[in-house]
Order: sequence, then C-alpha cells, then structure tokens
Amino acid sequence: MEKANESSLIGFVLLGFSDHPRLGAVLFVFVLLFYLLTLVGNITIIIISYLDPPLHTPMYFFLSNLSLLDICFTTSLAPQTLVNLRGPEKTITYGGCVVQLYISLALGSTECILLVVMALDRYVAVCKPLHYVVIMNPRLCQQLAFISWLSGLANSLIHATFTLQLPFCGNHRLDHFICEVPALLKLACVDTTINELVLFVVSILFLLIPPALILISYGFITQAVLRLKSVEARHKAFSTCSSHLTVVIIFYGTIIYMYLQPSNSYAQDQGKFISLFYTMVTPTLNPIIYTLRNKDVKDALKKLLTGKLYSLQT
Repeated sequence: MEKANESSLIGFVLLGFSDHPRLGAVLFVFVLLFYLLTLVGNITIIIISYLDPPLHTPMYFFLSNLSLLDICFTTSLAPQTLVNLRGPEKTITYGGCVVQLYISLALGSTECILLVVMALDRYVAVCKPLHYVVIMNPRLCQQLAFISWLSGLANSLIHATFTLQLPFCGNHRLDHFICEVPALLKLACVDTTINELVLFVVSILFLLIPPALILISYGFITQAVLRLKSVEARHKAFSTCSSHLTVVIIFYGTIIYMYLQPSNSYAQDQGKFISLFYTMVTPTLNPIIYTLRNKDVKDALKKLLTGKLYSLQT
C-alpha cells in the first residue's frame, strides 16, 4: 500500500521531450510565443465583443465564452510546460498534476459542447432568420453557455476522479509534458481495461456525437444558403459559417486523432507533438480565424485601435 501511494507523495517526473534535448530551447520559445498570442488574441475578442454594440449578439456572446475558455485552458498548461522546458528538474507535484488534469479536462470537454452550441446558433441564424431574435434570446444563450460549462465540469469530475483512483505502485515517470488521462493510464500497475472503456465511451460522447451534430447542422445551413438569391447574402453567410467550421475541423481533428486511435498503434512522440498542437496552437488560431474571415470583427478591431470603440461607450 505504501508503494502504491508513493506517487502521491513525490509527484511525477514529466519526461516530455527529453528524448529530443536539442529541441528544448526551440519548444520553449514556441510555447511562450503561442501562449502570449493566445492571451492577446482572445482578450482582444472579449474586449471588442463587450465594447462594440453591433457585436452584442448571440454569436459573439458564445465567441467570448470560447475565448475565455481558451485563455483558461492554455493557462492551466503553458506555465508548467515552460518551467519544465527550461528548468533542470522536469517535475510536477501530485497536487499540481491533479489540478492540471481536472481543469484541462473540464475546459477541453466544455469546448466540445460549446462548439455544438455555436453551430446551433448559426443554424437558427441562417435557416430561421425571421425567428432568430426570438429563439436565441439572452436567457436561452446564457442557459446554453451554462450547460456547456456544466457538462465539461461533470465529465472532468467523473473521468479524472476515476483515473486518479488507480494505483501507480511507485511509477512516477510520466511520458508526457502534461498530466493527461492516456499517459496516466500507462503508469497504472493494475488492469486498466475498465478505465480504457470509460475513456472510449467518454470520447464517443464528447468527440464523435458533437461533430456529427455539427455536420448535420451545416448540411441544413448549406441547403439554406444555396437557396439565397442575393450573392452578397450568400457570401456573408458562407464567410461567417466557414470560420466556425474551420475551428471545428482543427479542434476535433487533432483531439480525435489523439484519443480514438488504437493503443497498440499509438506513437508516443507523435502523440506529444499532437498534444502540443491542440493545447498551444489551436487556442491561438481561434481569434485569428474569426478576425480574418469576419468583417464585423475586423471593423470593431479597427475602432479599438483608433480609439473610436472606447469613445462609443463614453
């Protein structure tokens, strides 16, 4: 029993990219750069969505939630990763690992549901434009956002707790740069078949069903857009929806590859770099994609940079 609980006393050694020592400095700059870009980009989205009256719509309310989520998600991982990339001791305490696992899992799960909610918003806007204001009223938007955050929290409480109940029998060398469920399962000194089954079921609920619903909604959206007679209206609808669809493809594409491939074909190094992409790069891409492909956001950003946006509030 003493050996089984040893990891909870000494924490974990995060092996990370120790097999590639020459990449340490490069990865440090990479993570730091994308972390700063994530903070600047997403904070900017939140500010302009709050200050610019034309952006006081359900779409930008959900986009602000996504930006806040991305800030919190990256912040739960990036500082510890930076410390380990530069410090001689690449360790994390057991308590730090637990906190990181709960928070990152909750926020990642929340994003899975929030992207579905954003697809629902686009569906109502394009397919039922005359009833959009009535259907997507502020109260419903708040409830949908609350459900997204609550579902992520519930998944984290159940899934992370189930994983942390496993005995590690003194195994504390975690072959990853963050505390993640698949990596922790590999440390367990007991049969993890049930845990892997739970992971598979959770993956279906959060990684397969949501994108399926999103694709179905975009099928209806495409039909509705093609029926529009105005070329300008058609272009605007496609431009707005394509931003969300691009974010969906990048997010789900990387995370599905990580969690749903068979364990016997899992290349550990490849998995680390994919994790690095969806934890550090994807949160940076979201504000860039929405800014580049959305005229309303670009106009609000210009107002912010010229000082006109603040003057509208005063």
